[in-house]
Amino acid sequence: MKNFTDIISLELGLKIHQVAGTIQLLSEGATVPFIARYRKEMTGSLDEVQIMAIKTRLHQLTELEKRKEAVLESIREQEKLTPELEDKILKAQTMPEVEDLYLPYRPKRKTRASMAIEKGLEPLAKKIFQQLPFDLDAAAEHFIDEEKGVKSIEEALAGARDIIAEWINENAIIRAGLRRMFINEGIISSKVSKGKEEEGNKFENYFDWSEPVKKSPSHRILAIFRGENEGFLKVSLEPDQEKALEFMDRKIITGNNKVADEVIEAMEDSYKRLLKPSIETEVRKHYKEEADKEAIIVFSENAKQLLMAAPLGQKTVLAIDPGFRTGCKVVVLDKQGNLLHNETIYPHPPVSKVKEALNKIDNLVEAYKVEAIAIGNGTAGRETEAFISRIRFNQDVVAVMVNESGASIYSASDVAREEFPDYDITVRGAVSIGRRLMDPLAELVKIDPKSIGVGQYQHDVDQNALKEKLDDTIMSAVNNVGVELNTASKQLLTYVSGIGPAMAQNIVEHRKANGPFKSRKEILKVKRFGDKAFEQAAGFLRLKDAKNPLDASSVHPESYHIVEKMAKDQDASVYELMQNKSLRERIDLKAYITDKVGLPTLKDIMAELEKPGRDPREQFEVFEFDQSVNSIDDLAAGMELPGIVTNITRFGAFVDIGVHQDGLVHISQLADKFVSDPNEIVKLNQKVRVRILEVDKNRKRINMSMKNL
Repeated sequence: MKNFTDIISLELGLKIHQVAGTIQLLSEGATVPFIARYRKEMTGSLDEVQIMAIKTRLHQLTELEKRKEAVLESIREQEKLTPELEDKILKAQTMPEVEDLYLPYRPKRKTRASMAIEKGLEPLAKKIFQQLPFDLDAAAEHFIDEEKGVKSIEEALAGARDIIAEWINENAIIRAGLRRMFINEGIISSKVSKGKEEEGNKFENYFDWSEPVKKSPSHRILAIFRGENEGFLKVSLEPDQEKALEFMDRKIITGNNKVADEVIEAMEDSYKRLLKPSIETEVRKHYKEEADKEAIIVFSENAKQLLMAAPLGQKTVLAIDPGFRTGCKVVVLDKQGNLLHNETIYPHPPVSKVKEALNKIDNLVEAYKVEAIAIGNGTAGRETEAFISRIRFNQDVVAVMVNESGASIYSASDVAREEFPDYDITVRGAVSIGRRLMDPLAELVKIDPKSIGVGQYQHDVDQNALKEKLDDTIMSAVNNVGVELNTASKQLLTYVSGIGPAMAQNIVEHRKANGPFKSRKEILKVKRFGDKAFEQAAGFLRLKDAKNPLDASSVHPESYHIVEKMAKDQDASVYELMQNKSLRERIDLKAYITDKVGLPTLKDIMAELEKPGRDPREQFEVFEFDQSVNSIDDLAAGMELPGIVTNITRFGAFVDIGVHQDGLVHISQLADKFVSDPNEIVKLNQKVRVRILEVDKNRKRINMSMKNL
């Protein structure tokens, strides 16, 4: 494989040794979290974002190189590869450049030009394309041949123009220049499809829309393309046609005579019939990909914040999946999230067995020593919260509304059926709500991320690119937090560095057959779990009750000998070193530097010894909605209410204020100062105060502001 170190180093502004070290580790199968956490000496302490950028660019350059090789081989087989053409292809820096150079040699279906060539009109086309003055009619008359299908002078000239039009279409310089014009000066326009005005009213903003595509934000491009895909909009993207033809004229037209007029006619035909449709398709694809990237970044940022939401921790939880007619499904979970009890209560109309429901909840809390109540925020959520608030328990119990987006997807999934084969989907849904309160990360990894209700246009973007980015996001979150080896689900283990689905299944099966692991090294007994997997995974696995206290920390087993040496030098045990700050303060890190271990790793070890196994997520905080507001009918302009951020997009943040319809705080209303990115101001699950600006009950839209609050 070609060495791309210099190119990537220059493009990303990184030192050559950082890029080289990262590429070497990636080529050896190391994961991004592992490289970022345990190979800082090799990368110069690059973070996950920088390492991922190197990985992404390396993939792009590798794919470009593969395409160049395929193109060269194809032209070589046609015996048309010249040294000059080969040099141009090898020096091409983008995929469109390569494709433009290949276009004249690409196998074609039958075209107007190829049919004209079959009729023997190529010599006439060549003569006309030179644009020197000559008698057109006399020259064309020589090519009249009824057997070949050329019956007149005009047919001969028309065929020659078709050939010239295709030559112009295949001109790499013309295509590159027009492509730049489409990208930089293109106007994206949309009109409503005839007769679709009423049915497509959700796209009414784009019924007569036009703007420079370069200035169009990603969410607008995706909205317009969605409207087109659903048949409600007619969309076009092109620069000013006169300017495009002027550019082509400067490059192609060299004469000022009747012969040149034929070339001008062929040029205009080439633009309208060949170049414009082809390049418009290319540039639409370009802007769709750019919009996809933006939307995927937005989605992954939201997903990461959701995954890293503060956990309640190991508490005995009573969880409720609310409902009216079918009742509220109630489950009790132990501190590990195991199901202890389930039943259904009917505190709401039409059944309204309020007293019976009150007694059941009170008894369950008492019998199981429940410490927290999780209430799903869907249908009947606020009513159930109000019902629970009426109960006076004999102990401290915190009641929390839980975002249940995706819980129904989980409850009907194979994962849920495998976990709870003897229970119906309502029980599984309630369990998911309870577990999501205890540990959002451990539960959300079981759900397709597209179903968790965050992001913008995630169903419209490239699904393969979205999945790849989300897998990276989940892996980053899981490895950042660490995973308890003896209790983690197969789904959670799947995302641990170096493990994957098959190995995760093997770990779970080994655990079932042999009981809990007693040390990190015991994982090497798992089927097909080799030294490489151990190197990648071990530092992210936790064993809080292990004999070696380092097994509960993020210190990698490969560094245990360093900590043991530190402890020995202080006449202490490893446990004492971890417990005693004064012992650690006496350590001179420079004394432990080797050719493989430098200060970055040693500093990480010391930070971990101070707070072993520390959860990087924030502390859990209880949040309560305004009890006087339960539906959109209760809202009025000017009200100030507490809310919780549920979704962040490039155009603003959505906030749940407890009325079953999230409101939008537009980016212009997020703060007193101007902000270009809502993430500068708010984070997912952040508790905020909002002011109601406008309520549209018919369209179920709530506009809000956070200014001066």
